[in-house]
Amino acid sequence: MDLFLALLAGSFVGSVLGFIGAGGAMLTVPILLYIFHFTPIHATTAALAVVFLAALSGVIPKIRKGEVLIREAFAVWALGLVTNLGGAVVAKNLPDTFILTGFALILTAAGISMLRAPISDQIEKRIPLLTLLGISLVIGAMTGIFGIGGGFLAIPVLVLGFNTPHNKAAGTSLLIISLNCFTSFLAHHSIWHEINWTTPITIGFAAIVVSIFASHHSSKVPTKILRKSFAFLLFAIAIFTIVKTWI
Repeated sequence: MDLFLALLAGSFVGSVLGFIGAGGAMLTVPILLYIFHFTPIHATTAALAVVFLAALSGVIPKIRKGEVLIREAFAVWALGLVTNLGGAVVAKNLPDTFILTGFALILTAAGISMLRAPISDQIEKRIPLLTLLGISLVIGAMTGIFGIGGGFLAIPVLVLGFNTPHNKAAGTSLLIISLNCFTSFLAHHSIWHEINWTTPITIGFAAIVVSIFASHHSSKVPTKILRKSFAFLLFAIAIFTIVKTWI
């Protein structure tokens, strides 16, 4: 039963990453917490590995199609290294209630961002350095502390703020997620031995397979419907997390 649940969960995570370009960790963490009963720090650490593999497999076909802003993605990763690595160190000493409450607030913010209507048919603009720095530091902190790759922040900033086509924004987000998750996962190395990796590996395998398929076909799926559905799912998970944490 656990194997079946892990494969099902991984397929869901992979489809979200491939079609939307964000949200993998926001699903993986609660799945590990509430279905497989991981502790918060173990769930966020294992989620980093799962989402890194799924995001990396999903970004490869997008790079081949030219749908990734490679320079901007590496800039976000590099500029956010301080908060990413610092957050990973701090996370080990934070109480579970802080991590879970912060995670629920991020889910809510992500859901709201998904409901925003994208801008279309406008000239694509370059991101100013200060804006890029701010985004990078925030995304780095979220990855280090909460195990979230930050795609939900990168996509609306690129689409709404700089008129980036959604497919290109999603591809760039996947590269940012894979770089950030890999870095933060390495920073959590001191607790690797505490985690039972059978479940995360199974979830990751399924997520990789489905993410590749979804990434190839993402342009054929109505983005608006996907984003709205995912937003309401995030709201539900956030409410459930708050209830489980405080009640």
